[in-house]
Amino acid sequence: MTAAPARSFMSIGEVLASLRADFPDVTISKIRFLESEGLVEPERTASGYRKFSRDDVARLRYVLSAQRDNYLPLRVIKGHLEAIDRGLEPPRTAGGGPQVPRALAVAEGLPGPDSFARESTELRLSRDELVDAAGVESDQLALLEQFGLLAPRPGGFYDGDALVIAKTVAEMSRFGLEPRHLRAFRAAADREVGLVEQVVAPQVRQRNPEARGRAEETARELGALSVKLHAMLVKSGLRPLLGG
Repeated sequence: MTAAPARSFMSIGEVLASLRADFPDVTISKIRFLESEGLVEPERTASGYRKFSRDDVARLRYVLSAQRDNYLPLRVIKGHLEAIDRGLEPPRTAGGGPQVPRALAVAEGLPGPDSFARESTELRLSRDELVDAAGVESDQLALLEQFGLLAPRPGGFYDGDALVIAKTVAEMSRFGLEPRHLRAFRAAADREVGLVEQVVAPQVRQRNPEARGRAEETARELGALSVKLHAMLVKSGLRPLLGG
């Protein structure tokens, strides 16, 4: 036998029973009052009965917690909920404004400047080792090289970047994309690298260790920013396809 699916909606009595464990003083009248103040907007059945969703119950918990723990007035709590509805975080201090979520502001998960630093121990793979580690065929690797997506380093070995590129292409191939389809990525990357080179070229031409160190730091920071910008532009461009 399969388990019955969780109910999507709850009656006001069921909501009361759910909240009572954490908020013993809550009543049906209190829930109706919060609704009249616009803090929660449950749907209604054809006969007029309230239907509370899980989000409605979560909002009620937030309101009741803010009242009990922080003694916030309803107008302030309503402002918090409006911020949450816009994808923001409520103010951290009294009188403060809503905050952009930190994870979004810093684009967590994307490589930072340190990711562009030279590895202290560089991975060195033979061609056969790369084919095996990346899960690609030898002829597919040849196509990656033919279309400029990766190349062996001086000395004939393949580094960690080549491994990640090959593995990524292998994953993209599941969607029918072949190396020849991915030349646009190479072209875009080359243009971005060219922009970074223009910025750091004056520092590199100074040919002293301090200037070269500044050039490397600048290149790492701009590299990370270019990846962030590229990722966000792709995400923004795909939004219509994702129903956004």
